[in-house]
Order: sequence, then C-alpha cells, then structure tokens
Amino acid sequence: MKKKITIAIDGFSSTGKSTIAKLLAKKYNYIYVDTGAMYRAVTLYANDNQLVASSFLNKQGIIKSLSDISLSFIYNPEKGFAEMYLNGNNVEKAIRTLAISDLVSKVAAISEVRRKLVFEQQKIGNESGVIMDGRDIGTVVFPNAELKLFMTATAETRAQRRYQELIENGEAVDYEDVLHNVIERDRIDSTRVDSPLIKAADAIEFDNSNKTIEEQFTAICILIDKIVASN
Repeated sequence: MKKKITIAIDGFSSTGKSTIAKLLAKKYNYIYVDTGAMYRAVTLYANDNQLVASSFLNKQGIIKSLSDISLSFIYNPEKGFAEMYLNGNNVEKAIRTLAISDLVSKVAAISEVRRKLVFEQQKIGNESGVIMDGRDIGTVVFPNAELKLFMTATAETRAQRRYQELIENGEAVDYEDVLHNVIERDRIDSTRVDSPLIKAADAIEFDNSNKTIEEQFTAICILIDKIVASN
C-alpha cells in the first residue's frame, strides 16, 4: 500500500484551489477539507446575527459567539464532495454568495477565529492522506506537508471565473463588483497581521491564468506520484 501524504494548497481567491483539490481527493482517495468554507460559515453566522456587515464589524461579539458555532463537513454522494454544515444546517449554497465573499476576509482576520479554525483543521488532518486548501495551510496549519502548492492567476482572470460561477448559481452580479471584491480580498488577506497570505518558502507556485483544469490536474498528479514514489 502506497504511503499517503499531506497536500497543502494555498493561494489567492478564485484560483480554482477547491476544484483541483476535489479532483485530487477523488483520484487518490484522500480526505478533502475546504478551509475557506469554514471561514465563510463563521462569516455567515456573524452576518445572520448582526455581528458583521459591509459598514461594521463587531469583533468582540464574534469572538464571544465562537463557542456557539459548530462546523462539520458531510459527504454528499450525489455531488461527490463534502458540504459545509453550520450548527447542523447545510449552508453550502448560502456561503458562496458575493455578499459573504465581501465580508469573509474581515472575519478571517480575527486572530481568535483563526485559532479556532486552525485547531479544527489540524484535528481533521492528524493523519496523512489529506488535501487542504486555504490561505495559510502550508505556512501555519501544515508547515510540514510533503507537498505545498501556491495557486495564483491575474485578478481579471479570477474575477471572470468568479463572475461566471455566480451567474450560473443564479446571482445577479456585475463583473466590476466581482473584480473589486477579488482585489480587496487580496489586499486584506495579504496584509493582515495574523497568518497573512504568503507563499511558503518550499511551496511550488502555480500560475494558472492560462492553464485548463485538465492541464493543472495532470501536472499536479505528476508531482504527487513523484513524492509518493520517493517515500
């Protein structure tokens, strides 16, 4: 039986991290954890409870509410991946809206939120055979991961991808608003004090501005197979 490894996929928003991670998890029969969904779920809870909005952030209120937030992933065989549940409710669709995207970086910058979710993420990935994507997986959550990838693409490319996804999900959005959201999230994620979005020194950078999903998948599979074979 081949040794299983830990794969950390970091990078900017809308670079296709989760899409690639899901494909890899299916191929290698690994556990997949979408850490971005966890931060989005906390943001959804905060927004529903009037703790965050575009014009304000009740940081202390969010910190106090963390003990009331229970997160879990439940596999959906029809969709082929685990969906995000918040306090027992499926919130997979609710956390993918542009409204939550506009707020998530503010909530994710709160140190207490990050500590809670990093603890949960490390608990899920205690054993190898896990693929986790996010902003600080290779630098904070799994600094000893055998494979670290850092996904990037131009802001315009990422905004177009995100815009198309939102339109397909039935949201009435404007491309310029999506582009602004992408650029602003990049700024907040890269400049926050706690666990900023940075490329780990030993991560492999993947600019997929002009790469198809198939091209990325093939290239990453080669990397994984090489690492597994050498162990």
